[in-house]
Amino acid sequence: MDIPFKKIRADVWEVPQSYKDYMRMPVRIYAAEALLDKMKRDLTLQQTINVASLPGIQKYSLVMPDGHQGYGFPIGGVAATDFEEGVISPGGVGYDINCGVRLIRTNLKEEDVRPHLSEIVDRLFESIPSGLGLSGKVRLSFSQLDEVLRGGSEWCIENGYGWEEDAERTEEGGKLKAANPDKIDEKSKQRGAPQLGTLGSGNHFLEVQVVDDIFDERLAKAFGIEEKGQVTVLVHTGGRGLSHGVCTYYLRKFEREMSKDPVLSRILGLERELACAYLQSGTGMDYYEAMCSCANYAFANRQLAMHWVRKVFEDTLDRKAEDMEIRLVYDIAHNIAKEEEHVVEGKRKKLCVHRKGATRAFPAGDERLPPIYRSVGQPVLIPGSMGTRSFLAVGTEIAKDETFGSCAHGAGREMSRTAAMRKYRGSEVKAELAKRNIIVKTRERTKRDVRKKRGVQFDRYGELAEEVSAAYKDPEVVVRSCEVSGIAKKVAAFRAIGVIKG
Repeated sequence: MDIPFKKIRADVWEVPQSYKDYMRMPVRIYAAEALLDKMKRDLTLQQTINVASLPGIQKYSLVMPDGHQGYGFPIGGVAATDFEEGVISPGGVGYDINCGVRLIRTNLKEEDVRPHLSEIVDRLFESIPSGLGLSGKVRLSFSQLDEVLRGGSEWCIENGYGWEEDAERTEEGGKLKAANPDKIDEKSKQRGAPQLGTLGSGNHFLEVQVVDDIFDERLAKAFGIEEKGQVTVLVHTGGRGLSHGVCTYYLRKFEREMSKDPVLSRILGLERELACAYLQSGTGMDYYEAMCSCANYAFANRQLAMHWVRKVFEDTLDRKAEDMEIRLVYDIAHNIAKEEEHVVEGKRKKLCVHRKGATRAFPAGDERLPPIYRSVGQPVLIPGSMGTRSFLAVGTEIAKDETFGSCAHGAGREMSRTAAMRKYRGSEVKAELAKRNIIVKTRERTKRDVRKKRGVQFDRYGELAEEVSAAYKDPEVVVRSCEVSGIAKKVAAFRAIGVIKG
C-alpha cells in the first residue's frame, strides 16, 4: 500500500486528506515505527482512511498505538462527528458495547494473599462465570433489566451491590442519561437478562495483580497506589450478548436505509462495514439510545463483578472489604460513542466521539472529571496480554487537543485466534504461567465445544492458546508510544498472580 506518510513528531504520523478523493479529513496515526509496520500488514490503515469519509467527521480520523484490523473501524480507531449534522456508526463502537476495564485497589500485600490465592481464584471463577453464553448469579426479569439499562452502576448500588463512591469513580458516573431500553429488540434483551455479572469469552479476564513498578509516586498515591507488592484486581468485560444483538440488529437496519441516501450509499459502496446513519435521524437516534442502554448494562456488569470480588476476599480472608480497603480506582469504557464537547478550530463544539478499542484520557483540570481526580487527571487503564504487565497512566493536554482526549486501550492483537491455536497449546501456556507463579483458571473445553478447524488439535485449555501473550503486541512498546507521542503519561505497572480467562 503506497500511502504518503508525513512524520509530525516522534510516534505521530499523518496521511493528507488529498490522498483519496473521498477523504473529508486527514488521518493521524499514533505509533512507533515498529507498531506502524505491524499496521501495514493488515487493513488497519485502510480502515482508518475509510473512516475519514464519514459525513460530519471533525479534525482527523485517528488510530492509537495498539491499532489493528477490526470491523469497519480499526480497533484502536477514534473519530468524532458533528452531533447535529454528522453520522453515527456501529462499526465505530463495536459489537461489545462499552467493553471496558475496572481497576480495584486494596491495602493488602502479596504475602497476605499468596497463601490463599488458589482458593480466591477458584471462588472468583465460581462467582463471576466466564465463557460463552454463561449466566450470572443475578437473574433479571424484563422489567428489572430495563431498570439496569436505565440506571447502570446506580442500579447496582441501590440494590446493595456496591458503595456510593463506586459511581463517582466510574466514567460518566456509570450511567449514560440518553439510555432508552425501548429501542432494544426483544431477542437482544432475552440474551442479556441472564448474563449480568459475567466475564464472557474471548479476551475478557479478571486478574489478581500486584503493583510491580511505580513511575510517578505523586500521581500513583492520588490514585490509591501506594507501594510495590500492593494487591490490585483488574476486570475486563463489557455488554455481553445484549450488546452483540443490538449491534447486529442496527447494522442490518442501517445497511437497508443507507441505499436510499446518495451520500451514505457511496460509503456503503466503499466499505460495507462502515454502515452509518445521521445521528439526528430516527434510526440514528434509535441506535444511539440503544447503545447508551447497553453501555449502562456494561457498567452494571463490571460493578457486579466488583461486588463479587469484595465478597470473595471477605469470605476467604475473613475480613471486611472496608478493612481491606477494596476500593475502585476507576472504570473506563473502550467501545463507545459519547456526546462530548471539544474545541474544533478554536470553538467548542458538541460532538459524537467514537472510541473503538480506545479509551478516554482527559487531563488535570478537565471539568468532566470527578472532583477526586480533577487536580491530577483521569486514570487511564491499559491492560497487557495474559502474563505481561498492565499499566495505569494519566490523561494529558496533548490528548485533549489532538485525539479528543483518547488513548490506547491495551496491547492490541497481532495474531488471529485460529493462528494462535495452531501454533500454541493451551496446556503448555498454563504450565508456562505456573512456572512464573501465576495461577490461571479457565473453562475447560470438551470436544463438543470446539468446531473443527484445519491444523487445530483439540485442547481442553484451548482458550488459553487463543489468548497467549505472543498473539498480542508488546504492551511495554504500546505504552511507551503513548508516552512518546504525548497522549498519556505512565504512572504504575502491575503483574498478574492469578488469572481468570473468558
